[in-house]
Amino acid sequence: MKQDWKPGTMIYPLPALLVSCGSTDEEYNIITVAWAGTICTNPAMCYISVRPERHSYPILKRNMEFVINLTTKEMAFATDWCGVRSGKDYNKFEEMKLTPGKAKIVNAPIIEESPLCIECRVKEIISLGSHDMFIADVVNVKADDKYLNGETGKFELSQANPLVYVHGGYFELGPKIGKFGWSVAKEQDADQRKSLKTPHEETPFIDRFIAPHLIRSGTRREERFARRA
Repeated sequence: MKQDWKPGTMIYPLPALLVSCGSTDEEYNIITVAWAGTICTNPAMCYISVRPERHSYPILKRNMEFVINLTTKEMAFATDWCGVRSGKDYNKFEEMKLTPGKAKIVNAPIIEESPLCIECRVKEIISLGSHDMFIADVVNVKADDKYLNGETGKFELSQANPLVYVHGGYFELGPKIGKFGWSVAKEQDADQRKSLKTPHEETPFIDRFIAPHLIRSGTRREERFARRA
C-alpha cells in the first residue's frame, strides 16, 4: 500500500556535480550541486539551483558563468566535502587537491580531474523559493580523451564510474540493462544487442539501475547536502 506524504523533492537518482565558478584565482570556488539537469537539446541548455545564502551565489550572479564538472567514484569524498564546507573558509581546490584548468569560452575554471566539464553562460535567474534557478546556455564541453573509444571515437562515460546522489547517499552505477529504443527494436536485433552488452558500455543515466553497493556519506537529508558551499 502506498502512503501519502507532504510535497517534497523525491526525484532520484540525480548526478552529484561539482560546479566551479569565479573569474580570478582569488575568486575561484566549487559548489556541490544535485539540483541540476538538462532543459533543452537545441540550443543546448541546462540549469543549476542554488540557495541565495550560499557563498557561491554572489560569485555566480556576478560573473553569470560556471562550469558543471561531472564526478566519479574516485571523486566522491571531494564531492561531499565541497558541499559541507564553505568557500569563505577554505580554498577548496587546494584542500581537495583538485586542479583548476582553463576553460575554452568562460572565465570560470574547469576541474581537471572531472571526465566531462560543461561550460555554461547564464541566460536567466529565476527566484523560486528556497533556491534560485540559474538557466544557462551550454557554450562548450571539455571531454577527457582517455575515455574515448579508440575504434569508434565514442565517449565512454561509464568507464569513468560516474557518481550519483540518492536521498542522502552517494552511489556508483550498476550494469547496463538496455539502450534507448531497445524495447521496440526488432526481436532479432534486440537479442543481438542483449548478447553484446557489457557492464561498462556507455549509457545514459536513465538506462541504468543503481548498484546495490554504495558509497555512503551518511544519512543527511538532501537539505543538508551542500548547505554552505
